[in-house]
Amino acid sequence: MVMALLLSCAILFGLGAPVPEAGALAAPPAPVEASYYRLVDLNAPEDVVLEVGGLLVEGDSVVYAATRRGEIWKIDDAYSDAPLFSLWIDGLQEPLGLLAHEGWIYTAQRGELSRLRDADSDGRADGVETFCDDWRISGNYHEYAFGPRLDHDGNFWVTLNRPFGDQPFGRAEFRGWAVRITPSGKMEPVCSGLRSPCGVEVAPWGDVFYTDNQGEWCPTNKLSHLRPGSFYGHPMGIESCRREESLAAHPGEIPDGLPIGEAAKKIPLLKLPAVWFPYDKMGKSAAGLVWDTTGGRFGPFGGQCFVADQHDASVMRVFLEKVGGEWQGACFPFREGFGCGITRVAWGADGSLIAGMTNRGWGSLGNRPFGIQRLEWTGEVPTEIATMEALPGGFRLTFTQPMDLATLRSVKSYSLGSYTYRLHEPYGSPEIDRANVIITKAHPSADGRSVDLSCLGQRAGYVHELRAEGLRSEAGLPLLHPDAYYTLNAIPPQ
Repeated sequence: MVMALLLSCAILFGLGAPVPEAGALAAPPAPVEASYYRLVDLNAPEDVVLEVGGLLVEGDSVVYAATRRGEIWKIDDAYSDAPLFSLWIDGLQEPLGLLAHEGWIYTAQRGELSRLRDADSDGRADGVETFCDDWRISGNYHEYAFGPRLDHDGNFWVTLNRPFGDQPFGRAEFRGWAVRITPSGKMEPVCSGLRSPCGVEVAPWGDVFYTDNQGEWCPTNKLSHLRPGSFYGHPMGIESCRREESLAAHPGEIPDGLPIGEAAKKIPLLKLPAVWFPYDKMGKSAAGLVWDTTGGRFGPFGGQCFVADQHDASVMRVFLEKVGGEWQGACFPFREGFGCGITRVAWGADGSLIAGMTNRGWGSLGNRPFGIQRLEWTGEVPTEIATMEALPGGFRLTFTQPMDLATLRSVKSYSLGSYTYRLHEPYGSPEIDRANVIITKAHPSADGRSVDLSCLGQRAGYVHELRAEGLRSEAGLPLLHPDAYYTLNAIPPQ
């Protein structure tokens, strides 16, 4: 009795806990992201202010970093503990991307696509050559130009931010556009309706995608396929469609306040995103993106897309599939805890993910103002939902590890709901028209690597939010990230 009383008091006041009986199995420790993907700092001299706007990997040991202060730094021995920094050029106007092509390094400054090279091999760029300056700026502080990226036809792609607030010298044409620049340097304005398109990238198969940030006429962050001639929701720059050089037709009157699916029916040119990133749940400021082309050196997600978030100092993961000729898919949390907001990501020569960071004027989580970090796979495979695919009457999940069949089979392991957004002028949109989706049956594969969920209540044009907290691996581990968000633009046919 006395021992029991003392033990109870010890537990009550936090002095100890009961010791498991001999032979009892302790639960496996909860998984943490750092066990699978570790962060490694790229150490810079104290006087180098790496407010990164662009990254370029060259060879086995060199990384170039463009900064928002107008510099490009060449970093030798970039994967060592003591990388060597040399100033390659300065005096640029906020370069926000780097690309190597045919012996040149291209970058998008605010007012032009430029190219540079070190022809005499003295470690410094010999000068700046204008490749295309067909777009204009009004002098507004937010008229950023992001890129370039090179498509499979040899065209350069640049995305042009819409101005915020005053435009002291009048409104410039083609703001909030994606422009394609031919190999001869001619600008072709091809897509309208962008807002703050911080990321642009060419997928391995050739399609061009961009990320946009929540705000007016952009309900939440998104990843969209850039299809020439399409409209992406923001009406500010659409009068430029009437100009002779535009390759995009005017989308017509833009209704204010409709659910996004209804707006798409009224605006034939409106292209819905491949993936919505639900606000706060999946970051706040989507930025640079890359597809995993590392051949397995970054873990079990080959071919998937990784998207940086500038506010949350995090990286998200995206699985895409084509349904009815259009891209759609799911996004998943991946890795938090970077030093500050990530603007650009690139694959290192060692298969690590290099993250360029800055938070000046674009507040972010983290305890640093800027810098570069690398994300390395430890070799341990996390227990994750690898893919989420749409089926005619539900979804198929695949996993990175064999899962416990009993938990896969139980419908209580999952919860599923759906919602959509409004296309309207106010900043962002709440999740509207929410409804539960009933999982009627779960059909696991014999090897525990996948499960088909039969559902009632799937809705085309809605985000489908999955929680799978009840699942366990064969080893008894929960999912590292039990949540997924599928943008169901179209339900596959039977």
